[in-house]
Amino acid sequence: MSLLELTVGELLEKQAETYPDHEAFIYPEKNLRKSYAEFNALADEVAKGLMALGIEKGEHVAIWSDNKPEWLLSQFASGKMGGILVTVNTNYRAQELEYLLKQSDSSTIILAEEFKGTSYIDILKEICPELESSEKGDLQSERLPFLKNVVVLSDKSYPGCYNWQDLVDMGMTISDQELDERKATLSYRDVINMQYTSGTTGFPKGVMLSHYNIVNNGNQVADCMRLTEEDRLCIPVPFFHCFGCVLGTLAAVSKGSTMVILEQFDPKKVLQAVKEEQCTALHGVPTMFIAELNHPDYEELKPTTLRTGIMAGSTCPMEVMKSVIGDMGAEEITIAYGQTESSPVITQTKADDPIDLRVSSVGQAHPNVEVKIIDPATGEQVEEGIPGELCTRGYLVMEGYYKNEEATSAAIDPDGWLHTGDIAVMDENGYVEITGRIKDMIIRGGENVYPREIEEFLYQHPDVLDVQVVGVPDQKYGEEIMAWIIPKEGKKLTEEDVRKFSEGKISKHKIPRYISFTEEYPMTASGKIQKFKLREEALDMMNLKS
Repeated sequence: MSLLELTVGELLEKQAETYPDHEAFIYPEKNLRKSYAEFNALADEVAKGLMALGIEKGEHVAIWSDNKPEWLLSQFASGKMGGILVTVNTNYRAQELEYLLKQSDSSTIILAEEFKGTSYIDILKEICPELESSEKGDLQSERLPFLKNVVVLSDKSYPGCYNWQDLVDMGMTISDQELDERKATLSYRDVINMQYTSGTTGFPKGVMLSHYNIVNNGNQVADCMRLTEEDRLCIPVPFFHCFGCVLGTLAAVSKGSTMVILEQFDPKKVLQAVKEEQCTALHGVPTMFIAELNHPDYEELKPTTLRTGIMAGSTCPMEVMKSVIGDMGAEEITIAYGQTESSPVITQTKADDPIDLRVSSVGQAHPNVEVKIIDPATGEQVEEGIPGELCTRGYLVMEGYYKNEEATSAAIDPDGWLHTGDIAVMDENGYVEITGRIKDMIIRGGENVYPREIEEFLYQHPDVLDVQVVGVPDQKYGEEIMAWIIPKEGKKLTEEDVRKFSEGKISKHKIPRYISFTEEYPMTASGKIQKFKLREEALDMMNLKS
């Protein structure tokens, strides 16, 4: 399969030409609907606005917001005028925001007024007090020397800030010809997107992705789902993460599909949007699907039009997958696996893969993508069926980490292989199973224990809603196994129940020594469970006990 040599902007222009009157995006909560022709024209207006702000090709533009229409327009507008969109995690607070803006050298930030009751304006003022007394477009900040422009997604005016309408109005001073001239300077090989890794260890790193990386990844993801212009994809996952802005927006646009977008995840609103807009595809991390399936109004709002979609972001429990296929009707739902550094998808199941492969594996490598499993200690490739570190090579590998050559060369070896840090097993047909992170593997008394195996087993208990397994230090065995369990609503589970359920079914050394019950897990804003925080919490509990 040949790869596309298109910029993000050209991808949208192509679909606006092919499907001008076809619905491109819908915001059900705002009653906002735009065709591909309208979407493209709006993206041009915003591209001109960014040029009027003085943003040059290759300059960094940060965006800090939930999935607002302006986020979507900024993604494709920057793809037309060559500004590099730096996506900011919606959960960030002052220290993290300051680090990102400083490390990324962003000259502009586009931000929402607030998110879930937290004022983004106040946070920005905290790290940039000069905003109150600055002229628009001429910010002089001591802590953020590169930052010049602040654009607020609001109708209100704030000191030192443009609002969104100002940006659009300023764009009227830029001619079509000037925009065309700018577009002509862009190459599909240019970096266009920068995403900061979750930073579960050390400081977050800015992953530089090119048009070539993300346009092709979105297209191949869409092929695995068999997306066409007839499909309507519900996107409740955050745009700041690759799941939203590659597997979501770029995958949909690559086929001329309709996007049905939610600004924030809410299980009931997702079910309503799928039903009312007759969505044929739905994205989510496992915890989102669990919340939808267990919602009190699920029977009333049960989807009847779903065919496909993606479950990704963390390991997908078998029982959840079966419910999504059998009960929600998404018979062709796929599992995708990857990481930001690989644009993000490396492997994916196909719509026609048998159910057992779609629940036990993360599929095969995409076309034009190489995958190998190596022994982390020796770097040698291992045989089929033997666990090792998954490495990948091809068009999807990032351009590197911004201003961090040391981390880049640690992640990508001299032969161009990206080392993922994930433990995987590959079968004779190239299907991959992820068994954990190298960091998450538990070594108990010299035995390698993979948390995923125990999680899948405990998930079969009828009263278990969700389960996460981590390793905790132990004087005798080096590490012991701890299970964090969320019981189903109204169910009373005890440690004894869990142990009895496990006895005789899994090896004695795999039965968790410690079992703790909780109502929720610590998560990143993109829905990834932060196991390192569960470990920290376990250590605190053990210190209290000892």
